[in-house]
Amino acid sequence: MIVYNPKDWLSKTIYLHSFKVFKRLLPYLCVSVFISWGLAFLELEYLKLSDKSWLKNITLVHSLLGFVLSLLLVFRTNTAYDRWWEARKQWGALTNSSRIIAMKMNAFLDIEDKVNRSFYRKSIALFSETLFNYLRSDYTKFMLDEAEHPELKDLDEKKHGPNQVASLIFKKTNLLYMQGKLLPEQFLIINKEITTLTEITGACERIKNTPIPLGYSAFIKTFIIAYTATLPIGYVFSMGYFVIAAVPFIFYVLAALEMIGESIEDPFGTDSDDLPIEKITSNIKKHCNEILHA
Repeated sequence: MIVYNPKDWLSKTIYLHSFKVFKRLLPYLCVSVFISWGLAFLELEYLKLSDKSWLKNITLVHSLLGFVLSLLLVFRTNTAYDRWWEARKQWGALTNSSRIIAMKMNAFLDIEDKVNRSFYRKSIALFSETLFNYLRSDYTKFMLDEAEHPELKDLDEKKHGPNQVASLIFKKTNLLYMQGKLLPEQFLIINKEITTLTEITGACERIKNTPIPLGYSAFIKTFIIAYTATLPIGYVFSMGYFVIAAVPFIFYVLAALEMIGESIEDPFGTDSDDLPIEKITSNIKKHCNEILHA
């Protein structure tokens, strides 16, 4: 994710024109220029139609369809942004839960109990790291630091990483309760926070594994192409050959909105607009080390 100053207009304008959306749309813009020129030449030079032709009335249809298309694009971008913001809230909740578990276990465990304190310090950070890798579709990597805890070294890389780590944390907490190192009230308090870890994982999986329905996305793309491809038919009588520039610009605006929605609907990817979950994961690890360091 790119961190920027929202009040700086100049750099944002330059960023827009260097953005990869423009690069992806460039071939389609060239096709749009060619179609606009071809239709303008056909109507004005070859068929020699005048502004009294019935074809000029097609602009009324475009006006009505333009309103419908704008509603579809607003819904599309709002839906994509809702997914992005929901993912950010879940990772914010993960940060809070990780800190709370670390602080509570720091208070519950004896200051001399370095083994158990080390377990929670490493396992809490490991949970966010395995969730990060899972959402990035990297199922074979566990980012353990140089001093592996013996109870965390046997994780199966072929299984669901976050579930394994959360299960180990709960087993360890239950064992401490059975050994009398945690009071019943303390066990109930920490149990709620551990459960939250799995709830956050499920919410992130729901966002990642449930994309915008294919039919809806395909319809918007088809609508944009059909709408802009037919624009020169009617507007050539009022704009002349200027449609060669106007129509590609309209196509760029509409298609760019659709592609921005595509970019942010999967907030766990590596695009410039995706969430900085790697940085969040690093902060969780740092804070857990600070709290539980003995």
